[in-house]
Order: sequence, then structure tokens, then C-alpha cells
Amino acid sequence: MVGNSGCGSFRSSLSRSRREFLRAGGLGLLGLNLPTLLDARARSAPFVPPSSSFGRAKACILLFMWGGPAQQETWDLKPEAPEQVRGEFRPIETNVPGLMISEHFPRLATRADKLAVIRSVHHRDVNHTTATHELLTGRPIPRPGGGPFHEDWPHYGAVLEHLDHFQRRSPLPPYVQFMPVSTDGAPRFVEQSHGQGAGWLGPALNPFSIDHDPSRPDYDVGDFRLPADVGPTRRDAREGLLQLVERQARHLERTPQVDAMAAHYERAHALLTDRRALEAFDLSKEDPRLRDRYGMHAHGQAVLQARRLVEAGVPLVTVFWQNDGITNVSVYWDTHNRNFIDLKDRLMPPADQAFSALLDDLEARGLLDETLVVWTGEFGRTPKVGQSVVGGAGAGRDGRDHWAHCFSTVLAGAGIRGGTVHGASDRWAAYPSRDPVSPADIAATIYHCLGVDPETELVDALGRPVRLCLGSPIGGVLA
Repeated sequence: MVGNSGCGSFRSSLSRSRREFLRAGGLGLLGLNLPTLLDARARSAPFVPPSSSFGRAKACILLFMWGGPAQQETWDLKPEAPEQVRGEFRPIETNVPGLMISEHFPRLATRADKLAVIRSVHHRDVNHTTATHELLTGRPIPRPGGGPFHEDWPHYGAVLEHLDHFQRRSPLPPYVQFMPVSTDGAPRFVEQSHGQGAGWLGPALNPFSIDHDPSRPDYDVGDFRLPADVGPTRRDAREGLLQLVERQARHLERTPQVDAMAAHYERAHALLTDRRALEAFDLSKEDPRLRDRYGMHAHGQAVLQARRLVEAGVPLVTVFWQNDGITNVSVYWDTHNRNFIDLKDRLMPPADQAFSALLDDLEARGLLDETLVVWTGEFGRTPKVGQSVVGGAGAGRDGRDHWAHCFSTVLAGAGIRGGTVHGASDRWAAYPSRDPVSPADIAATIYHCLGVDPETELVDALGRPVRLCLGSPIGGVLA
């Protein structure tokens, strides 16, 4: 999990609210990452009326299918291709004439009028943990092969918070990410992924990360409520110890990690004392029938939680697909083996269910016109079943290897023209044949819909002005 680095000191200028939080002690928050509002200058263009796509979105939900969904089995089927290319799945009609998607997305097929399917996304990185950087930031990884997280280009949420774009003054985190942990200890490669944090903007802007599985009865977002045995008397008894800690802190060097930890405590204390903020994380408030529509599995309930947070005022939520631990052959959407079995039985049904329920739920609440939804992975899969590529991890006879030269991303909601297909792949879904789209273009489209000029300049860690985004908004999908 991306987190604020541990440190042995606290800022000397701790506020009283922060002191109260420290006195509470033992609140189980050290595993969570709470960014804080900084005194950033708003450099983005103001919102314009919703008749335009620019600035129409007040929030964004990013559904990240970590592992690389096969474009040929999801959004870009090739029924006329040779068997080794087209695979086992067949396309079905949608409620948009001429738009066909996979037979294993039946719910989404009836909601295609809300979707913009981009079939020509491409880049060059076939490594999971660095390719994520492309889709979460719009930029290639700064250092080939990885490097430290603090060198990453900042995630969309960190940029929005740095610019104070939404001018928020809420105790809720400015952006949240879900990375549910499998109960059986399945590997969590997703937490090693680049681009999910604030990068060179500094650790104080790292996301609030939730590891708990929201489908479990004991889901409690890290137990960040006050323990029953920590009352005012006990907190007051710790005043002397706190003063000692503060005196020690005055002699220690102030670092970004210390500032980030202090901000972490400040945000946590604000959450602990705000009933409405706590309720945003309480899925028990939802109608059980609605929870069932999302699916009583980790992904479905994380997507429902994302809707609750957006409705409560959180501007950006990322939901990473979890490793459910059902099979040790193909994990996440990384189907080197069992491609058709796992897509049909384990991956596509819950994705179809949760995405469809989210669209319906947002629309019913009047939120779809002001919420941008993005469905993507970090890349796609090889054109041929059983084909291995240089830099990939190989493919079994029933699997597909990594492929970044062409894959699909789907947009919906605020600022997006539904019922559209942008770009096209060649006859093997191997390379774009029309209107190629880069991750930078997707980033520019996201920023555009959220009301941020992609040409906005940031100041990097070396004090140099850098353009926020090198791509252009995708006009073909904009309302």
C-alpha cells in the first residue's frame, strides 16, 4: 500500500485538535493514508455551466481492472478473425445499434447508451506495476523499470488536491483508493503499482487507502472509531506525555514525512469527530437490496462504497480490482492461463454487475450527470491465444500474454457522450487502425471533464514549471 513513511518525530507546532487525536491513541489508523488540504493556489479554469463538457464532472470514480483485461473478450471482439485470435466468446447486441460487446457483459449491453467505448488505447509498457503509472497519471513511468514512488508523476487525485480545485473544507479525504485484501493471503501485486500516490507532490497528498474487504460483515475501514475505553478522562491523563513528545519534536528536523504524518493525524481526528463523515463509510446504511444489486463481493461493495463517498463529497475514488485468491494460476485480470474460464466465471460477471449497478444508482440519485466514471486496465492481452511476447510473463495454451499496443477503456457519466465508439483496432485487435488514443489523451479528457485545463502548469520537485498533461481531450467522446 502506498503510505506515508514512518518517522520518529512530530512537528513541534501541533494544533490542539492534533494533540487530542494523539491522546486518543491506538486507533488503528497507521495503515491508512489520509492526505490533507494544503495551501495550494487554484490554477485551473473555473467550472462552466453543464451545457459544456468542460467542468461538468464534480467527481470521478475510476474502476481499475488491475492485471490487463483482454480486449478481445470484453469490448472489442473479433468474430471474423481466425479461431486462435477470436477466442471462445461471442459478441452480443447492445441497446445502441451497431455497438457489440461481449456476451459476458449482458447487463452493460443494456446500458451501452451511457458508455463511450474507446478501442484504440495504446502505449509501450508491458510491466504491470509500471504500466499502471500510464493510466493513473497520463504519463510514462519517469524511470524505466520503476524507481522510488516519490519520483512518480502524481495521481489525478493528488493533482486536484494540490490545486485545491474543488476548494473543499470537509473532514472527508480528498481522494480514496480501495485495495481489498484477500482473506486467504493471496498475493497483492497491486500495492506495488506506480502512479497511485502523490509522487513528487509529497507524501501529505498520498491517498486514503482502504485495505478492508467491504463485503465482509466486520468491514470497518481500519477501525478508525474511538475505542470504548478511550474517554475524555483517559485522554486528559496523557497530556503530560504529549507535552514531552512535543518538546522532543522541537529538536528534530522537520521533513516532508513528518509533515505528512502530522497531516495524517489532523485529518484522522477530524474524521473521528464528524458523524456525517463517519456515516459515509457505513455500508449498513444502504438498503440490502441495493447492496445485492452491486454484488455481495469485494468489488461490488467497494464500488458501492465509492458511490457513497462521491455522494458525500469526495471528489475522486479509485477502486482497484482485488486478488480474490480463488486460483493461483491467473490472478486479478492477468489471464496468462485459464483466460476463458476465469473471464467467464470469475472476472466478467462481478465487473458487469457492479459497473451496471453503479450507472443505475448514480442516475437514480441524479449524480450521473455530474460524476465521471472510468473503466480501464493498465493494458490488454496478446492478439493470439498462447502467444508470448518480449517483456511479458508468457502465456499458456489457454491464456494471453501482456499487450500494450492496443486495448480498450470505457468512459461514462458527466461530460461524456454515451452510446459511442471511438477509435478502432485492426482485424486482430492488435494495433489501432483509426483514431489512436494515448493514456495522455485519456488523462486530458479526465481533467477536461473535471474542469482542469490540461495545459495547467505545475512546479516539480526541482522547482521547474511542467505542463500537467501532454495529451488532448478526446473530442469524439465528449458531450
